[in-house]
Amino acid sequence: MTPEVQALLGNASGLFRAGFVAETIAAYEKLLAREPNLPDSWFNLAISQRRARQPEAALASYQRALDLGISGPEEVHLQRGVIFSDDLGRSDAARAELEAALAIDPDYVPALLNLGNLHEDYGEREPAHQAYEHALALEPELPLALARLAGLATIKGSDDALLGRLRDALSRPDANLVDRADLGFALGAALDRVGDYDAAFGAYQVANRASREFAANAGLRYDREAQARLVDRLIEVFPAKVDRPVGEAGAQSPIFICGMFRSGSTLTEQILARHSRVVAGGELGALPTLVLEHLVPYPESVASVSGEELAMLRDEYLAKVGGRHPAGTVLTDKRPDNFLHIGLIKTLMPDARIVHTTRATLDNCLSVYFLHAAPELAYATALEDIVHYDREHQRLMDHWRAAYPGDIFELDYDRLVADPAATVDALVAFCGLEAEPGMLDRPATPQVVRTASNWQVRQPLYRGSSGRAQHYSRHFAIGATPS
Repeated sequence: MTPEVQALLGNASGLFRAGFVAETIAAYEKLLAREPNLPDSWFNLAISQRRARQPEAALASYQRALDLGISGPEEVHLQRGVIFSDDLGRSDAARAELEAALAIDPDYVPALLNLGNLHEDYGEREPAHQAYEHALALEPELPLALARLAGLATIKGSDDALLGRLRDALSRPDANLVDRADLGFALGAALDRVGDYDAAFGAYQVANRASREFAANAGLRYDREAQARLVDRLIEVFPAKVDRPVGEAGAQSPIFICGMFRSGSTLTEQILARHSRVVAGGELGALPTLVLEHLVPYPESVASVSGEELAMLRDEYLAKVGGRHPAGTVLTDKRPDNFLHIGLIKTLMPDARIVHTTRATLDNCLSVYFLHAAPELAYATALEDIVHYDREHQRLMDHWRAAYPGDIFELDYDRLVADPAATVDALVAFCGLEAEPGMLDRPATPQVVRTASNWQVRQPLYRGSSGRAQHYSRHFAIGATPS
C-alpha cells in the first residue's frame, strides 16, 4: 500500500470512527477510486451510506465487499438482509440474504434472530419457533430469543415453565435495560393471554421502567409542553385548506393511514391490501425524511415554500415510494404518526385520501403502554404521558377535520369488529375503489406484516380487544404515573 493510499485510508477511518457520515462517504469514495480492492473499506462505506439513508448504494458497496472476499461474509449478508427488509420492504430478498448467511455459518445467532423475525412477518409460526430455539440452544440465556419464543408459544397457565424461564431471566442481576424490557414485555403479554391480569400489569410496569430509563439515558424524554406547542404551531401554519399550485401530479397519491399507535391501522391496511388494486406499503419513512431533509424548521418553513418547490417535494416523495408498487395500483402509506403531517400531505397532494384509525381511548392508551415501543416514542412508557399525547392528537385531528372536511375517513376499530361489512364498504368507497368480495377473508397467500400487530391481524375479526381496559381497571388510574 502506497503512502498516499495509507493516508487516504487513515483519513477515512478516522472520520468513520468520529461519526461524520457525509465526510466519511466522501473520504471512502476518494480512497476506493484510488485503490478499489479494499473489502473492509467497502464495508465501512456501506455502513455510512445506510446511515445517510442511501440503501441502494449501501447494498452495492456491501456486494463489492463480498466480491473482494471480505472475511466474515455472513455479517455482510446479514446487513444486506436488514436493508432489504427494513429500508426497502423487499422481504423475499431479505430472506435470501439471511439464508445465505446461515449457509456460511448455520450457528450465526444474529441471522437466526433476524430470520425468525422475518418468519413472523410472514406468519410462519413453526419456522420462527425453530429459529429461536436454535439460537437458545447456542446461547441458552439469550434474552431476545427467549422473549420472542414466548410470543409464539402456547402458554398453558400462570405456572407454565416458559413463564418461569422469563421470570428467572428477569431476575438475573446482569440483565441490562434492553434485556429487562424485552423480557418484561414478553412476560406481560404471555400473562395477559392466560388472563392473569394483575401479574401481567406488574410485568408491563417492569418493562416500561426499563424502557423509560433506557430512553432517558439516550436523552429522550417526553416533553408535554413541547408536544402541545408543536400542535399549536401546526394549527397556526395550516389554519385551513389552502389551494396552492403544485403542478400536475406525476403519479396517484397513496392512501395515508394514520392515528394513534395500536388503534387498528395495521388491520385497516391489511384489509385494504386484499383489494386487487391496493399494495400495502407498511410504515414508510418517506414523509418524515422529507421533513428532516428539506423543511427544518418544521412546520414554519412550509409557509415560505414556493409552489415550484412544493411540486419538487411532492415528486421526491412519490419517487421514494413509487418503486414499492406497480403501475395501476394504489399504495398505502401506513405510518401512525403521520397524523402530525396531514396539513403537509394535503398541501403537497391535495387529492390525497386520509384514513384516520380510532379506538376507545382507554383501550388504546393501555395497548400503547403494553407496546414495546422504540425509544423515540418516549411518551409510551408512562400512562399519564400516553393520555396527554392522545389528547393532543385528538386536538390536532379536530383541526384537520375542520380544515379538510370530507377528505378524512374516520375508521373506528370497535365499529369495524362489530359491523365489518358495512365499515369496509364505506372505507372502499371513500378510497375511490370498486367493492370486491373477500376483503374480510384471510388471504390464501401470506401477507408480510412488520408491526407489533403481526399475529393479531392474521386472526379472524373478533371483539376481544374491545373493552380490554376493563381487565386492568384497578391499575388504569389516569392520575397515577406507573412506578
